[in-house]
Amino acid sequence: MPELPEVETSRRGIAPFLEGQAITRIVIRDRRLRWPVEPGFERKLTGTTIESVDRRAKYLLIRTGRGSVILHLGMSGHVHIVDTGTPAGVHDHVDIELASGKALRLRDPRRFGSLHFSATPLEHPLLAALGPEPLGPDFSGRHLWERSRGRRVAVKQFVMTPQVVVGVGNIYASESLFLAGIHPKRAAGRIAEARYERLADAVRTVLKKAIRAGGTTLRDFYGGDGEAGYFKQELAVYDREDLPCVNCGDPVRADVIGQRMSYYCVRCQT
Repeated sequence: MPELPEVETSRRGIAPFLEGQAITRIVIRDRRLRWPVEPGFERKLTGTTIESVDRRAKYLLIRTGRGSVILHLGMSGHVHIVDTGTPAGVHDHVDIELASGKALRLRDPRRFGSLHFSATPLEHPLLAALGPEPLGPDFSGRHLWERSRGRRVAVKQFVMTPQVVVGVGNIYASESLFLAGIHPKRAAGRIAEARYERLADAVRTVLKKAIRAGGTTLRDFYGGDGEAGYFKQELAVYDREDLPCVNCGDPVRADVIGQRMSYYCVRCQT
């Protein structure tokens, strides 16, 4: 599933083509996404101008004077820019056509993505209860420490909880815990504040590196320009079971934590 760096890469790729452009037409070829696209979606947006393209957690927010499009890419979806009238493939479900002659196209083979309209997007049920952005001012080791008190859940599951902090998915949780030297199975409530400060710093470092690399291509993610992400080439532990740890040379271990495959080094992470 596209995670925060992949969604941010998509946002940066499409924003220059969308911002300041009037929406001339919306073509919905298949409304059957994760939730059916609501009736009247096209009417609410046609004729309005796109003011900005933002991101909240793993959601793209296309803001207009009337309200915002809330777009989630699901398991295999991605957005890219095409010329208006470009023939659509079988999985190309939505085009947002612009006055420039370009269109934003949503391709979603599994149809696990979603598309919504909201006049107040940050109050939408999908977004209202989310935790702070990991690259924003409200995220810190202190925040993690306070939210973790009394929690017995594994720290890896804890940092992947969107009500605690958004956008730290499976890949980036494994990488951040390795960088911080914290074992992913350690109980969240048994970690000291100083170690959470290191983890918060590691989360920011890993996510920023992934964004600079254009995201992680593990299956079928591509950015808004159609190019693959390259952060996979920099992964320290994720998907490296039995390979030497980049720090100590011991084999990387793999285990299931919270129904997700996790990777770590027993010697480097305690």
